[in-house]
Amino acid sequence: MTNDKKGLVTRSSDQDIDDFFAKMSSLPVLRPRGQKGRLIFAMDATASREPAWNKACRIQSDMFSETEALGGLEIQMAWYRGFANFRTTPWLSNSRDLVGFMGSVRCLGGQTQIEKILDHALDEAAKGKINALVFVGDCVEEDVDRLCGLAGKMGLLGIPAFIFQEGDEPFAARAFGQIAELSGGAHCRFDLSSAQQLRDLLAAVAVYAAGGRKALQDFSQDRGGEVLKIAKQIR
Repeated sequence: MTNDKKGLVTRSSDQDIDDFFAKMSSLPVLRPRGQKGRLIFAMDATASREPAWNKACRIQSDMFSETEALGGLEIQMAWYRGFANFRTTPWLSNSRDLVGFMGSVRCLGGQTQIEKILDHALDEAAKGKINALVFVGDCVEEDVDRLCGLAGKMGLLGIPAFIFQEGDEPFAARAFGQIAELSGGAHCRFDLSSAQQLRDLLAAVAVYAAGGRKALQDFSQDRGGEVLKIAKQIR
């Protein structure tokens, strides 16, 4: 975890990311909100997370493809890395643009900033409906009571947090489980060596965001495994 983050060098600067954002400013205007499910896809981009980030870059297209029959999906990417570095993308409606943003980011050592992710989800909910938040990470280095308070507010607004934990660090597992429960979402662990497992989990949240609980239940019956477990946790 934190020890793994020392001594690593970032391969992109904030200016690189700002330049890429400027190039993406000509993204087409999305259809009016409410016609598609809206999902915040958040990841820990500190140094120890680089393998998971790279794997997610390769498989994220399934989140869009699995929701086409349900009316489609809009995704906003959010991540933190380094010192007080928290960023988000515009709302995106296709895999090409999402992978473009993800490919511009390189992981950088630092502590977790999960509070900023939950705060951001609440801020976005004030602007329009958010159907779900998915977070991929491996540890918690923050005040859990504060995180749980924010998760409770998300639950009141109907924003379930799906927390996918790499590894089995026990403190993180307890914190992630409480955040998921208070928000009305789900928590499960995954093995980074299994690309299919992460692919199914991300696709499952996308299906939920686009089609609701019934769509997730149908999807989980087909995929089974961890997807079925998270479907059973949803209130």
